[in-house]
Amino acid sequence: IKRAAELIDMRKHKGAHPRMGATDVCPFIPIGDADWKEAVTCAKELGKRVGEELKIPVYLYEKAARDPSRANLAVIREGEYEGFFDKIKKAEWQPDFGPNEFNAKAGATAIGAREFLIAYNVNLNTKSVRRANSVAFDVREQGRVKTLDGTPTGNPMVDAKGNPIRVPGMLKHVKAIGWYVEEYGIAQVSMNLTNIQETPLHAAFDACHESATRRGLRVTGSEIVGMVPKKCLVDAGRHFLQKQNWSEGAAEEELIDIAIRTMGLSELKPFDPKKKVIELKIEATTPKKSLVKMDLRRFCNETLSESPAPGGGSVAALMGALGVSLGGMVANLSAGKRGWEEKLRYFSDWAVKAQRLKDEMLSLVDEDTVAFNKVMAAFGLPRGTAKEKSARKAAIEAANKLAAEVPLRVMRTAAKAYDLLAEMAARGNPASISDVGVGLLAVRACIDGAGMNVRINVANLKDEKGKTSLSNKVQVFTEESEARFKEISKLVEKKLKG
Repeated sequence: IKRAAELIDMRKHKGAHPRMGATDVCPFIPIGDADWKEAVTCAKELGKRVGEELKIPVYLYEKAARDPSRANLAVIREGEYEGFFDKIKKAEWQPDFGPNEFNAKAGATAIGAREFLIAYNVNLNTKSVRRANSVAFDVREQGRVKTLDGTPTGNPMVDAKGNPIRVPGMLKHVKAIGWYVEEYGIAQVSMNLTNIQETPLHAAFDACHESATRRGLRVTGSEIVGMVPKKCLVDAGRHFLQKQNWSEGAAEEELIDIAIRTMGLSELKPFDPKKKVIELKIEATTPKKSLVKMDLRRFCNETLSESPAPGGGSVAALMGALGVSLGGMVANLSAGKRGWEEKLRYFSDWAVKAQRLKDEMLSLVDEDTVAFNKVMAAFGLPRGTAKEKSARKAAIEAANKLAAEVPLRVMRTAAKAYDLLAEMAARGNPASISDVGVGLLAVRACIDGAGMNVRINVANLKDEKGKTSLSNKVQVFTEESEARFKEISKLVEKKLKG
């Protein structure tokens, strides 16, 4: 904020987007373990510093707002930079922090705590800002002012209090305007999606497409400004597959690709998920050795080497993932089977469940090796002094417990696959019954193998109560697995015999 105030002179600034300061807005968005209380505290602490140290008027907004009437950023921005010279003099527009007079060079800054906001622009096959605004007014929550003659330039209709009567737009939690982008030579509908749970990315795209088509325009593509949570594109991919009457049980990578292609996110510039999707960006910038990212040959070579990891635990988890994948494959094949159109949603739902379960199993492939490595690291701790010996002993116990708990999770997670395989054996495409059978064998092997890994790590525990509890759980999971395996095997065998 300080640097922006040094470099940007608002007295010389012009632009199409509403703004009121060199740093127009600074939001805090809680992610991971952070909560709203922390975000609001950060917003207020920063606002206080900006006001006191930089002498810039600060307005708190959204969840950090002190005055509910000023929670909406658009309300604070109203009048923009040019109007703030008079606006700040009004009692109701005294800043939350900083001087009560406008900073001509730096303007004012809004600081707050809010939900994740997506800045999203939809490209139109026109250069007309007026026509782009027509689409923007159709889709945005605020809609448009109702006029007496029904034309955009007509006299506004007002209520008993003299306030303009508005026709609501198609989408909640959406702010939108039309503008012309000289760099691309096109007009866009520029939107802020302020609640992506209520109005997801694909809903905004579809609404613009519907409005544009109705007005004789065409949506040619779109762009995401900044970054986006992975869920937005995954959900969009599923949505577009559903519109195609196709199974939604695709891998995340494929769903993201479908979303990019359908919404034309690469029309103006290449859309690289590793740079634009938050989770993938973090993953790309913090690389770590991952078994599931190896190709098959390298994974087998790594397993075959003299290194003790990956070992039986990771291989067991991988077998479970493969078993689930076969069940999901049968679900997808059944969803796309000609003549079974009425069963599409049923099998698609199972394929989606399979994808999620497969991803969970794959994460356990790496977790098992990580747990084993922690055991090895604990044994490598120094033991020269009594204190070091005590710390080493505690670390070994904790590591052995974790090394037993991870394969137990593998057993519990893999057991969920039996429901999938049972459904596919009973109702799936009969031509794929052998795939169900192989998947069944893989899941059973996974559970039995993971059970062995629990038992070998439990043997090293000193905590007798914990040891007994884990051993009992292994026995229960193993017995339940064997019962489900026999039940589904009978059905598979029956169908194989015709």
